[in-house]
This record gives sequence, structure tokens and C-alpha cells, in this order.
Amino acid sequence: MKVNRIRQNVLPVLAALIWGTAFVAQSVGADYVEPFTFNAARSAVAFLFLLVLCAVFRALRKRDSGGAEASAGSRKDLIIGGICCGAALTVATNLQQKGLETTTSGKAGFITALYIVIVPIFSVFLKKKAPKTIWISVVLAVAGLYCLCITEDFTITSGDFYILLCAVCFSAHILVIDHFTQKVDGVELSCAQFLVVTVLSSIGMLATESPSMEALRICIGPILYVGILSSGVAYTLQILAQKDSNPTVVSLLLSLESVFATLAGAIILHDQMSGKEYFGCVLMLVAVVLAQLPEPRKRTALEQQ
Repeated sequence: MKVNRIRQNVLPVLAALIWGTAFVAQSVGADYVEPFTFNAARSAVAFLFLLVLCAVFRALRKRDSGGAEASAGSRKDLIIGGICCGAALTVATNLQQKGLETTTSGKAGFITALYIVIVPIFSVFLKKKAPKTIWISVVLAVAGLYCLCITEDFTITSGDFYILLCAVCFSAHILVIDHFTQKVDGVELSCAQFLVVTVLSSIGMLATESPSMEALRICIGPILYVGILSSGVAYTLQILAQKDSNPTVVSLLLSLESVFATLAGAIILHDQMSGKEYFGCVLMLVAVVLAQLPEPRKRTALEQQ
């Protein structure tokens, strides 16, 4: 019981720490290579890492099940899921990387965290009722975005706008993941989606950018960090954490990535924000936390379990 509690609480925080500090690595990478090039490289690293992980997990399952293979239906769902999730993730990650060219890693982390508020809003259009706390979160998040992004002449920077769009795309990605993860293995789905991201980002790279091997060599550290740790390890930690766990609690802990992004940006890159921008961070953090709290009736039911 104690081991499960540690797994359910420590692993999401570790994943959030990795994702938060990955914003720093992405910000450094944006100084040397263009978005499609960076994401093609990081996704290729993630795909190879997860491919090895999938082979290990599949061998273990095959041994435990006496050599049974995956059904044709699950392979079909895996292919369709990989394409859908990979397409959504391609748009989201490239918008995020484009935004990091002109905004700080801390601001990017908080704006990206808006997906936790946007997902329940999208759910309304899928005929799922949203609690009142969601709408309070929306108001707080909008106020936080104003403090973070809107300048004195009432304009928003292009970088902040790209990150805001990426938060919307990550919300769509989460909903697609939620659909297909019920049908296929989560790690295999992640591996498939990163293959798709690699292919699509490579096409974008060759069509619109001029990749340089020297630039890739210079930022190999950030690429490996984001590819292996952020895309590979952190995703696996999330899967392990969500096993037999309360998803609300896990999601709340994962949202700490925005806090870690701000701290990492300030400590490693010496990013500085104004008092208004820090206040915006606080408002958005409150919005994110509030969005993850269960309704009073549901909270009582959870406490009784």
C-alpha cells in the first residue's frame, strides 16, 4: 500500500520536473535550429528509445501470456491511433517550438499548462457536463494570460500567441490519446505517434527549412534530453503513475510542470519576468489547480473510497 502511494505521488512529480526543465532545453535548441528540424530530431530519438522499450515490454508480456500475439484489431487501432495522435502532436510541438524562439521558457510553461483548463471546455462540445469550477478557472486563466502576455500597448507577442495555439492543440491531443489508450498499449501508442511526428516534421523541415548538421551537433544535448527524458521517460512515468490511481490527483501533480518551467528558466537561463507576469503565473497556477479539483459530491465519494 505504501509502495503504491509513493508511486502515485512521486512519479507524476518526477514527470512534471522533466517536462518543466525540458522547456529550457527546447529554448536552448531554438537558438540553433528551426522548429521542424528540432522536432524531427527529438522525435526520432524518442521513437528509437520507445521502440526498444516496447520490445522489452512485449517480450515480458509474451512470456507471461505463453506466447500470445496482439490481435489484428489492436494493430489496426494502433496504426490509426498513431496517425491521429502523431498528427495532433506534430502541430502542437512545432507551434510550441516556434513560440520558444521569442518567449521565455517560464511563460511558455504556464501558457502550455492551459490545456488542463481547455480539455474540460472541449469536453462540453462532446456532450460532457463541465462543473462550475471549470468556468471559474477559465476566468482566472484569461486574467493570468492577460498579465503574462498582453503588453502595455495591448498587444500580444507572436511567441506567446504560438504557445497559446499549442495549448489548444495539446488539448486536442489529450482527448485523442484518451480515446485510443482504451484500445491499445500506451507505450506502443506513444512509440507510433513519435514515428508519425518524425515523418511529418521531417517533411516540414525539408520543405521550409535549411537543416545544418553543425547546428544539430551543437544542440545535441537538448535534443537528447527532450527526446529521451521528456518524450520517453516522462511519458512512461505518467503511465506507471496512472495505474490504479485517481486521475484527478495525477493530473494535478503533472500540472506542476509549469512551476518547474519557470524555476528552471530563472535558475538556468536567468530569465526574468515583471511583477505583473509573476502575478499572471500565480493566477494561472490557481486556475490549473482549481480545474483539477473534483466537484463537492465527487470529492466526498472519492474520500469514502
